[in-house]
Amino acid sequence: MPSTVATIGERLLERVEALATELTAVIRRTEPFYGAGGVVPVVDLRSSVRDNLVHILDHLSGRPVPGLEAPRATGRRRAEQGVPLAVILHSYRIAGKFLWAAILSEAPGDTPGLLDAASELWFIIDDLSGAVTDAYRDTVDERARSHEQTRNAMLDVLLRGDPGNGSRLWECAAALRLPQQGTFVVAAAHAGRPGVESIPRAEETLRARGVRSAWRVEVDAHVGVLVVTPNAGIERLSALLIELTSGPVGLSEPYADLARTPAALRQARLACAAASPSGRELVRYEQVPVAVLLASAPDAAMTVARTILGGVLALPETESELLLSTLRVWFGEHGSTSAAAERLHVHRNTVRYRLRRLEDLTGRSLTRPIGVAELHLALEAVRILRV
Repeated sequence: MPSTVATIGERLLERVEALATELTAVIRRTEPFYGAGGVVPVVDLRSSVRDNLVHILDHLSGRPVPGLEAPRATGRRRAEQGVPLAVILHSYRIAGKFLWAAILSEAPGDTPGLLDAASELWFIIDDLSGAVTDAYRDTVDERARSHEQTRNAMLDVLLRGDPGNGSRLWECAAALRLPQQGTFVVAAAHAGRPGVESIPRAEETLRARGVRSAWRVEVDAHVGVLVVTPNAGIERLSALLIELTSGPVGLSEPYADLARTPAALRQARLACAAASPSGRELVRYEQVPVAVLLASAPDAAMTVARTILGGVLALPETESELLLSTLRVWFGEHGSTSAAAERLHVHRNTVRYRLRRLEDLTGRSLTRPIGVAELHLALEAVRILRV
């Protein structure tokens, strides 16, 4: 850089304190965010302005510049204070114009190298803007991770239980923006892949629908605590969850004491396990006691399925599914052969023939209560376990 411009840089460095005060006032006057409130104290703003001015003028005067700590410190501090990135970058542009005017005021009209100085100044401003942007984004990401870790820890106390005197439950509820008293349910939504949200941005999405909740992703499910209110009752919550998810969802019984959340989580997981593995279905724990019982003991359920329906399951898949689907429809129609035939679009004698064949293969009678009960249990086990 020409020595004349370096000399100008030295002269400006000599009055950097006055320049910092003047530029701080210009920024506060030009950028409304800094002038409107007390988010960034004037002393803090001036300190950053001075540090960045020293960095730029050292560069212009040819002095060794140690690094980009000044803009990085500015980026970190402003991110912590919640200043928008656009405001910070605007301030750097204001600083660039201010410095260029200061350089021109120090330079004779025929000073050589002024165009090079202008190019160098804006190159430095761009460099500082990049450094402040990187530091700002790194800080935002770090704060988001820290916030998420804190939220997960709070939600873990709620979902797993507080081994202490229970006071932490109220602290966690407050941190998660959940009421300390009210009615709650826990939802467990099956995730398509491990560690993936079943409902993208669940809390924000439900909040927009008037529902308060707190969610987290676990290895095999997306679980959440939801607040039940007069405007967001169980039926509406169920409809929303079915709408927002693409797979099975389990819902616990409503409960009033947050200390019961771990038990409600177990209920929600069992209800989810009791749903058909493929398909969009919401299962409420209290409405399907048989399915929940089978889901809670998968090994025993498998034994029931194979012991009672083993002969049917041994058939070719198409034939086996035909008999099982006929039995499923027959149960759904409360044992009415005519209604089942109508739903299946076949003659009722066809339904009778399939049911008799099923009785022969299983050794159970659909005219005896024990036979009906065992076949229903086995059929539910097949559905849940996808035997």
